Amino acid sequence: MGRNILDESRIHPAIRDKISRDNADIVLEVKAAVATHAVVVVGMAQNPFPRKARKALDALGTPYKYLEYGSYLSGWRRRNALKMWTGWGTFPMVFVRGTLIGGAHELQLLIADGSFKRMLVAGQTE
Repeated sequence: MGRNILDESRIHPAIRDKISRDNADIVLEVKAAVATHAVVVVGMAQNPFPRKARKALDALGTPYKYLEYGSYLSGWRRRNALKMWTGWGTFPMVFVRGTLIGGAHELQLLIADGSFKRMLVAGQTE
């Protein structure tokens, strides 16, 4: 999959460091959670879709790590770093075994067709 990202050679050297540090802490926190937990849901307050994803996981009895960043009224600049990192423009961002699967709708589709369970089982060591 090719995603349009401005080539680093087209970014002036004087601002490259600023770009790489811009809200890097939020990206590092999500990366750490994704590396540690089988299922991670990244959301924001006041948005009903992270709640839908969490409710679907709770109904299955699937443990997950939930990270919440701001609301509709705050934190949008910080959340922007996650959108740029993943290329996914909405919340929640649901990760299963390190793979971004999309949001609440995509999670529900994977649950319905059995793919979600297979993803969880495939990553287990016995």
